[in-house]
Amino acid sequence: MDRGFAAILMVVAGGFIALQSPINSGLGKHVGALQGAFVSFLIGTAVLFVAAVFARGGLGRIGDGGGVTSWVYLTGGVLGAGYVTAALLSVRSLGTGGVIAATIAGELSVAVLIDQFGWFGVDKQPIDAVRVAGIVLLALGVLLVVRR
Repeated sequence: MDRGFAAILMVVAGGFIALQSPINSGLGKHVGALQGAFVSFLIGTAVLFVAAVFARGGLGRIGDGGGVTSWVYLTGGVLGAGYVTAALLSVRSLGTGGVIAATIAGELSVAVLIDQFGWFGVDKQPIDAVRVAGIVLLALGVLLVVRR
């Protein structure tokens, strides 16, 4: 995929994440926090099911999931459920900006560790002073966004 298109796609996806927290929180007010997360994932699962049915190859390769090289590659849904639930619970006290700021700080911090050690088959990119400075500045930004 072209890098420019990929960047635009991720900006749009980031906007989806910003929308997701307050929307799920509103749902959680009506049905309960964990129930709201469940409904969110249920609807998302239904949408992905339809998309997978019509995607090239259909559902035929799902059975190949048992051949993954590590069980870790099957935990993405659990991690996503954890994020959605945490965001749904936190957005009322942190606000949407606070949730997103803290999310990005957590994402970047773990991402540089993944890059440093080459986990999950990514190319290694060592942590250097510039990356550390970026994390520190981002942490300061989070503090500024969530302060009261």
